Amino acid sequence: MNRVQRLETFIAAMAVVYSLDSATTASAISELRWTYRPVLIFAPALDDARVRQQTVALARDRGALAARSMVVMTIVAGTVSAEGGPRSKLSAASLRSRFGVGPSEFRIILVGKDGGEKLSSGAPVTADRLFATIDAMPMRRQEMRDR
Repeated sequence: MNRVQRLETFIAAMAVVYSLDSATTASAISELRWTYRPVLIFAPALDDARVRQQTVALARDRGALAARSMVVMTIVAGTVSAEGGPRSKLSAASLRSRFGVGPSEFRIILVGKDGGEKLSSGAPVTADRLFATIDAMPMRRQEMRDR
């Protein structure tokens, strides 16, 4: 099995796929607030090389993801898969609408625990950049002091 096949197998094994109607989006987003920092990976197709690149970058340090309460959500076509957090009640269409991402676009969006958009990029982002963005947030600094 080559590296791409292993990655695709990993994604399939780790992802829990959901597709619910958009009426649940507002309550589902509020359920994540103050508990998780979602990283949203929007892509036109799962075989998009940028999805693999972003997924690999984040998969290298699961401990750092967990320490920062990050949940990685991949939004492809009509599905939302989530890793590292609760089962998602969010629909792909409602997420695309809320964050203004078209179905043919690739975009990475980091959402803070307060529900606000903290970082947005049209290209894959290094894990170090995501971690540095989070670590600069006042809430994260408080979490680190409290540990």
